[in-house]
Amino acid sequence: MEFRNMKGQFWLSDEQWALIKPHLPYRAAGRRREDDRRIISGIIHVLQSGCRWQDCPADYGPSTTVYNRYNRWSQKGIWQYLFAALTAILAGTPEEISVD
Repeated sequence: MEFRNMKGQFWLSDEQWALIKPHLPYRAAGRRREDDRRIISGIIHVLQSGCRWQDCPADYGPSTTVYNRYNRWSQKGIWQYLFAALTAILAGTPEEISVD
């Protein structure tokens, strides 16, 4: 289940976030990360809507932060790990699995 606000923006539901949060990188070099839930919701919004990264709504945070998180985690294989972990958790409930 996903949540869309009045502006048509995607936001992770509490249930989705509870599944994702334990699998996120805990320690990373550099500055403390921005709000993960907000940034990941922004990444999903961009990927679902097809808008340009620079046109990502400001509600998700700076568009450069949203893009950089997507790009860095792609290079490090974090998205693949996350998808594999979520698929394993939801393996008994195929109606809830949708990875594209």
